[in-house]
Amino acid sequence: MIKKENLDKTSAWPFVEAKKMLRERKSFIEKKNKISLQTGYGPSGLPHIGTFAEVARTSMVVNAIKQITDIPTEIITFSDDMDGLRKVPENVPQKELLEKNLHKPLTQVPDPFEKFNSFGEHNNEMLKSFLDNFGFSYKFKSSSALYKSGFFNESLQKILDNYDGIMNIIIPTLGKERQKTYSPFLPICPETGHVLEIPVKEIDKKNLKIVFDNKGKKLESSILDGNCKLQWKVDWAMRWYALDIDFEMYGKDLIESAVLSSKIIKLIGKSNPSGFAYELFLDEKGEKISKSKGNGITIDQWLEYASPESLSLYMYQNPKRAKKLHREIVPKAVDDYLDFIEKANSQNELQLLMNPVWHVHNSEVPKEKMIMSFSMLLNLVETSNANSKELLWKFVKKYKKDISEKEHPIFDNLVNYAIKYFNDVIKLKKKYKIPNEKEKLALNALVKVLGECDDKMSPEEIQTKIYSSGKENGYSENLREWFKLIYEVVFGVENGPRMGFFISFFGVNETKDLIINKIK
Repeated sequence: MIKKENLDKTSAWPFVEAKKMLRERKSFIEKKNKISLQTGYGPSGLPHIGTFAEVARTSMVVNAIKQITDIPTEIITFSDDMDGLRKVPENVPQKELLEKNLHKPLTQVPDPFEKFNSFGEHNNEMLKSFLDNFGFSYKFKSSSALYKSGFFNESLQKILDNYDGIMNIIIPTLGKERQKTYSPFLPICPETGHVLEIPVKEIDKKNLKIVFDNKGKKLESSILDGNCKLQWKVDWAMRWYALDIDFEMYGKDLIESAVLSSKIIKLIGKSNPSGFAYELFLDEKGEKISKSKGNGITIDQWLEYASPESLSLYMYQNPKRAKKLHREIVPKAVDDYLDFIEKANSQNELQLLMNPVWHVHNSEVPKEKMIMSFSMLLNLVETSNANSKELLWKFVKKYKKDISEKEHPIFDNLVNYAIKYFNDVIKLKKKYKIPNEKEKLALNALVKVLGECDDKMSPEEIQTKIYSSGKENGYSENLREWFKLIYEVVFGVENGPRMGFFISFFGVNETKDLIINKIK
């Protein structure tokens, strides 16, 4: 059990949000004796890494809540699959099939992958599959299912009862042309199956019906049982109301929507959930990642090169700062993960609550001692020419005979990741520096110095020798340039591993041969 004073002191963001939510929603939570947190998913495209981030971060808040209170919690993952398909995604097959079905609810659009009953169902299943693979605990809810089953009927009636008040909230935020056609209710056209954005002519509150102007043609529709759906901001508020949501996080681009939805839920009789706005995810060009574009790194790509835990760690860090998501960020994310595990081994309880891996591992931090960084392992893959897990392990054990795969499961997985990442990403971009005559002299002097070393020396002793060699061969004023020269000639990068540590693994003679070959 975590000490109360440490729970009070910690400023880790999941605890900050958990305490804020418990304070803001205290009376509601006590009344229902349950805490409901929601994550949203728009299945207009395949689930992307941003979708994972929202569930992962919300799960971290749940973990924090469980340290503070025994009240049961649930994460509702809600799919807005009754939304109309507005555009054809770039990363799907049979685009012409989707083109023919634009504006229909996603659960009425044929599946271009030909695996499920609809495009919406396909994407929902993809979402559930990857959430299950990560071991998340959640309850999946489908917009189409809840509308059509009548679950939302009582809440929809509340929206209709407060129609004028809702219009007064929304209309001032719209342009003049949109004001003329706006309606909180969107009827599903009985002829085309399209979700229609058309103006209202009459409201029949007694019979819970609305008469719409469908391009001059009268369209009468019940608001119940999935005959109409709600516009996004009103739908969000209705969902909070119907599902009694206590907490939801959302991208900063939805802050204005959250403000309006908060006004609407208060109008219809409940308080808005506690909110948390996070910064957006960007691709390598700095553009917002999108389900329809499929830009940035995908979840599957990340998991080819690194563990799910390293991805969760990346999502934990600085959620209020924009984050780039592309393949080149993976090694640093993995090294941060390893570094935090190493630190956890000697931290007290309060420090652990501030350590990201405590949140990534739901308070159960691995005890494994780290052998080397992922960055150095990548260098080892290159310099050893190891193309299999067994070969690389054999190389590592040659110099560290006291380690085994069973005692180092995290590192054991890293070995495969390193080989895959090096071959797919690094190898293609390598640019080795060709040293000039002055630089060759300095590097040959280093080879000579390494001839005075042996494999029994500590990494620190070897590192000192390398420092001295640089100082004596023209780099006394700028040792950073000395190591940059070594890295660019030997590894084809500007920044590399701590050389003393690398040589203690790779071997003194092997490093000498490596440098001589690179000079040639």
